[in-house]
Amino acid sequence: MSSKPTPSYLRELIKAVTEFDEAFRDFLRLHEPNTFARGLMPAVFRRDGVDDLAYERLQRQVEVASGRATPAVGLTGTRYEVAGFGVVDPIAAWATILGPKPVLDPENITSACGQMIGRLEVLLLEAEAEAVPAVSAETMHPLVWGAARSMWRDSYYRQAVAGAAEALVGQLKARTGRNNIAETALWQETFSEKPAQPGKPRLRWPGDPEDRTVRSMNEGLRQITAGTQMTIRNVAAHETKQWDLVEASERLAVLSLIARWVETCVLEEADLDHESEDVTDR
Repeated sequence: MSSKPTPSYLRELIKAVTEFDEAFRDFLRLHEPNTFARGLMPAVFRRDGVDDLAYERLQRQVEVASGRATPAVGLTGTRYEVAGFGVVDPIAAWATILGPKPVLDPENITSACGQMIGRLEVLLLEAEAEAVPAVSAETMHPLVWGAARSMWRDSYYRQAVAGAAEALVGQLKARTGRNNIAETALWQETFSEKPAQPGKPRLRWPGDPEDRTVRSMNEGLRQITAGTQMTIRNVAAHETKQWDLVEASERLAVLSLIARWVETCVLEEADLDHESEDVTDR
């Protein structure tokens, strides 16, 4: 089993360090910097008139955020060598600025946060490159990749997949001329085994309908298209958590494949001169 951190873990760690940095800076605004006896007295002094509850609340936020961000120190090797103390963890040592003979100055801590975020971003790029080959316009159907590209390049992978899924539904509506039915039902009706009806065209895999491969494709398309709508498009649209590169790539590849299949299928429409019996689609 690989000991390397995953892209999702690195993204969470970047978020944790960022939140610590922001909380620490907010807490610093409640203080005045020490301009005398540096190294002997606290690095900062609490401002006069600061509300006790507000002070305690912000201090608590920094404490919690520091605990979440601490793993970044070991992963990035961001530490300070301090005479008389040895190697110092800049996140764990943040509270020393409030006491006499502080180990670090506030600027050391904020600078360390910036370094950690930068190093973590490099690790994230490396982890993503190793996890899966880069997605490009050449590897995905142009419809799918065109809809996903902008969000994908900003690492909003779930939103990119959601956009691609919407484009795929748009392709289906354009081919069938239908915009009067829910998307899942539209997939089911479009690939229904029943003959085309007025206003309800079908998509069929090209070739002899009695051919084993053609029959298998038509039956499979009935199931996979509606299933993809429910398991990929709906989940991407309704979830709030972010997806990592691997799980998003897997879903984008499915959408790309279906887009190619829909493009390959032949549209069958009812003969209006010989209107077929109105049979309810299922």
